[in-house]
Amino acid sequence: MYSLAKVSVPPPMDGLPAFSRGCEMSTTSFPAHLCSISLALVAFCALPVMGIEQETAGAISGQSSQLEQAYRKAIATIESTDGAYAEGLSESLLSLARNLQSQDRHNEAIELFRRGSHLARINEGLYCEKQIPLVSGEIGSHVSTGNFTLADQRQNYLLRVQLRALPSGEPLTDALAAHAKWQFQAYRLGMDEGYTRLMAMSDYYESARDNVIAREGKTSPNQLPPLYGLLQAQYLIASHRLVEPVPRFGEESERLDQDIVRFNRYQGKSYAKGNALIDAIYTIRQEHFDQDKLNLAQTLVMLGDWRLWNGNSADAFEAYSDAEAELAEQDDAQFHTAQLFGEPVPLPDFPSLSPLPSSVNPEEAHIRVTFGVNEKGKVEDIERLDENDNFERQARNIMRTLRRTKFRPRFEAGQPLETHNLVKTFNIQ
Repeated sequence: MYSLAKVSVPPPMDGLPAFSRGCEMSTTSFPAHLCSISLALVAFCALPVMGIEQETAGAISGQSSQLEQAYRKAIATIESTDGAYAEGLSESLLSLARNLQSQDRHNEAIELFRRGSHLARINEGLYCEKQIPLVSGEIGSHVSTGNFTLADQRQNYLLRVQLRALPSGEPLTDALAAHAKWQFQAYRLGMDEGYTRLMAMSDYYESARDNVIAREGKTSPNQLPPLYGLLQAQYLIASHRLVEPVPRFGEESERLDQDIVRFNRYQGKSYAKGNALIDAIYTIRQEHFDQDKLNLAQTLVMLGDWRLWNGNSADAFEAYSDAEAELAEQDDAQFHTAQLFGEPVPLPDFPSLSPLPSSVNPEEAHIRVTFGVNEKGKVEDIERLDENDNFERQARNIMRTLRRTKFRPRFEAGQPLETHNLVKTFNIQ
């Protein structure tokens, strides 16, 4: 297993397939959310309201300033009475740092987060739990300022603290899953050799799942989030192509060779592992949600998608047929069958892994393409509909990606069918 000392924390990654997104919860917060709301209202409302928005923003700014002064006064009081290493300083430093962070004053916040963490170590021990919100806050500010290297380093440290400070319960499970999400984000940012990040992503989700099983048993529904994460890791591992590494020498070269051998093992087992993961998801759902036939059908569709994406169309269509059979027992079977099989769906069907950019309204689009999807899910007859010369390179890239994308085909009466004249519209940011 990937060394649990070599890891990091998370921007968001969707945990469920697109047809299950209603169950997701956002893990992201945006310190500038009030500014965004304000700008949206200015664009929408009449001019007299602008004055009200400005007054509101001013009031919020004033409240932040008052809180900042109160926190600074509290810190000064503690220092004057109990000294610069007083035990209660960490909490006040955390509050002030979060206040500055909410004002986008991240460099000042980082200094306070680090000081608070240092004091917590002095007063409560090297790996005390009190450090966790302080180090987490520091990482958030590093991410906000785009310093991902420092964020990664501090996340490695955060994991060491969490492994020692947290009991083997839900908080540790959440921490391991968060580190898995960070590995995915680091992979997308191109940090280090990407394949090592994918192995770490898989390993941390595996550890999170093991933590749940040890605590709650092999059929606990709390396994589902790490199982979904593990499945997404298998998609990424299976599709990753190793590039010729830069020549290295000595111990670094030996480590690199070992990592590549290990990744090849991960990749060789990814198809069987993906099947096993979906089987585990189905078993859990069957035990806990047996009456929810839609839920079971969606899991079978997930299995069909995995098999089809890996080129095993015969077994994929068998899984799709089983999904339709599950839905047949529902009163609204026709509606849900149309939702799952009424039109081609690009694979993987996870929002965070979608191979294509999101479609936009035609009036907003810079690029418009038409294409077909045959009964095996392969894209055919792709053509560009717009004549926008400003986005030639982007249009070629999108069409190349579309040509390589596997789709779940449209089904009727249990049979896969060709679909013609599909249109996708894209906006280039």
